[in-house]
Amino acid sequence: MNWKAIIVVIVSLFFVGLALRPIEGPAWNELKEREPALRLADLEAALGQGVTIGLLGGFRAVVADLLWIRTNVIWEEQDAAVIPTMETMIRLVTTIDPRPVYFWLNGSRIIAYDMAAWRVREAGDYGNIPETAVQRYHDEQAETGIRLLERGREYHPDSPELVVDIANIYLRRMENREMAAEYYRIGAEMENAPPFVARIYAEILRQMGENRRAYDWLVDLYPTLDPANPRDQRDRVLGRIRELEDVLEIPATQRFRPEF
Repeated sequence: MNWKAIIVVIVSLFFVGLALRPIEGPAWNELKEREPALRLADLEAALGQGVTIGLLGGFRAVVADLLWIRTNVIWEEQDAAVIPTMETMIRLVTTIDPRPVYFWLNGSRIIAYDMAAWRVREAGDYGNIPETAVQRYHDEQAETGIRLLERGREYHPDSPELVVDIANIYLRRMENREMAAEYYRIGAEMENAPPFVARIYAEILRQMGENRRAYDWLVDLYPTLDPANPRDQRDRVLGRIRELEDVLEIPATQRFRPEF
């Protein structure tokens, strides 16, 4: 896959779009009314030309996939020199077709984790440069990755995956437990959130010394867990509740009594 091939495909789709314009126009107008999150101005800015998603019509998913393949080819260079190009490609792909959560998640991970490592390596690599410099690179790329995920949430407000990835970046890259805890809490309270998110939130509260909050959270969580679902890890949650009762020195008469 090379740029010439991509250009040929896009130009071909351009003329196909023109041919379909009389049919596409009314349908596209209706689509824009149903999907206000589709920002044509963003796409025009990303492309640098007066090209719109409307012109791509039903081919925008195909174009986005092709550009994502090209993005992965560039990623394989694993070099800080390609960061500007990579960031542009990720922004372009998510603007052309914001519907796949996959683009937002993997784009942000490339920005927050991979690009940070490339910048550290370019500066002299881990162990050879000051830790303050390493953290600065991590923070800068993490902030960019979080901004991408927050933009993705505008298109996918009900996606716990995007919220959890923001929490992960705060925790793993920025070492900000307070912000990580807040996003884990938001994610845990969303419908269809993976069971582990609520447990991670409680664990971070424990690490922060917020034992009472962690205890109250787990006590409220326990009745919602399915004993037949191993992913819920109900016994593990109860074990953590008992540990916290010991730490908090809760009298035996006041300890949590689950209804089995």
